[in-house]
Amino acid sequence: MILRETVSLLKENYKAMLEDLTIVEVVSGIFLTAVRLSDNSCGVASTMTDNFRCSKDKRDFGDFTPLKIRGQRVLDLFETNRESGAISTLRIAVLNAISSRLISDQTYRILSNTDPIDLIRPEPGKTITLVGAFQSYIGRIAESGAKLRVLEMDEKALSGGQEKFYVPAEEFKKIIPESDIVIITGMTLVNDTIDDLLAYVSRGSKVIVTGPSGSIIPDLLFKYNVSIIGATRITNPALLFQIAGEWGAGYHLFRYCAEKICILRHEQQ
Repeated sequence: MILRETVSLLKENYKAMLEDLTIVEVVSGIFLTAVRLSDNSCGVASTMTDNFRCSKDKRDFGDFTPLKIRGQRVLDLFETNRESGAISTLRIAVLNAISSRLISDQTYRILSNTDPIDLIRPEPGKTITLVGAFQSYIGRIAESGAKLRVLEMDEKALSGGQEKFYVPAEEFKKIIPESDIVIITGMTLVNDTIDDLLAYVSRGSKVIVTGPSGSIIPDLLFKYNVSIIGATRITNPALLFQIAGEWGAGYHLFRYCAEKICILRHEQQ
């Protein structure tokens, strides 16, 4: 819903800009996928891999497979009915590239060099749920005395005493409504689970979407009650592609070629 409506918004408001826009470069690593578009905008997303162990008759050589990505029109990527982890990743990276230009041109409320965790007040009596094991957040929230739960698919993502915060991801329908603050990984845009998560947020809860994949234009996220978006601003595109191709993760981006920005819904302080 959010992705579909975001694409519709882009088509409606920026049709001329999108008409001839193409993909000119793609580098996909284990953790990150980077793209460059024909207007020289760049975007990044967390890589969602496919199961490549398929029978011979299911091998795919169609559009948006190796050697059939560069030169493709962005609109064709948005309109294709083909689905795979690679296409989902590519779609978000392209949306983030387009959004990087629009966010700079628009009157969104942006805080530079800011992490969303700096804008909330974890304290005793508050219940905070992380959707995804944000290592840099877990310790800080735990030390605050707030009640912390971490919704994760992989229990092994938490270690060193963090296991007590683990809650199986499938329990989100119970956990999210009980939360004062919900912090959601941008990866949920790639794997298309964000709509279900947001549907269970209680009125009055503060919702944050953050991570390299969460840099799409914020209009639809704000519409569905996201308060703060922790986005990524690329500062050195050349290093972006090198990092993505050399198994780099999000924290490498912020060390070498990107800065954290926060995009705030206007009523947020």
